[in-house]
Amino acid sequence: MMSINKGKEIAGGSSRPTPAGAGADQQSPPALSRYVSQKRRDWNTFGQYLKNQRPPVALSLCNANHVLDFLRYLDQFGKTKVHLQGCMFFGQPEPPGPCTCPLKQAWGSLDALIGRLRAAYEENGGLPETNPFASGSIRVYLREVRDSQAKARGIPYKKKKKKKSPLKSNEDTSSFTVQQS
Repeated sequence: MMSINKGKEIAGGSSRPTPAGAGADQQSPPALSRYVSQKRRDWNTFGQYLKNQRPPVALSLCNANHVLDFLRYLDQFGKTKVHLQGCMFFGQPEPPGPCTCPLKQAWGSLDALIGRLRAAYEENGGLPETNPFASGSIRVYLREVRDSQAKARGIPYKKKKKKKSPLKSNEDTSSFTVQQS
């Protein structure tokens, strides 16, 4: 990996000589993007999780249930307060005080994690048809987490609307209106 100083030297056009023994024949691999590094770390973490199961689970035998168990396991490391239905702060976006409700993984974090693991599975030789991270049960679980966290915070989840590109024609479109049915 490239050090911060080395990157500054290159960007600043430093002409300091290369130390002896670090000749041009040794090239360091290019620095990995944050996404690629995180994907690799997530993949290794999931692999370690499978190895730690009793009995250990081979990646080739991994299914959506193992993935769901992994997501639930990760909740213990979460930092997002998710109010339970009986909590007096349930449905309040900014509760005025502390409570004993559990900390969990945020929906957005789980969604991004599944996206990275889904890509990593196929990059590591898995077939798209057998990808446990692409399973319908995973999508259902993520939707349930999203909805329950939104209710607990009192903030409804709103899907971002895709921007529609304006119609292009030779005619004047200023009087064009779209009727909604």
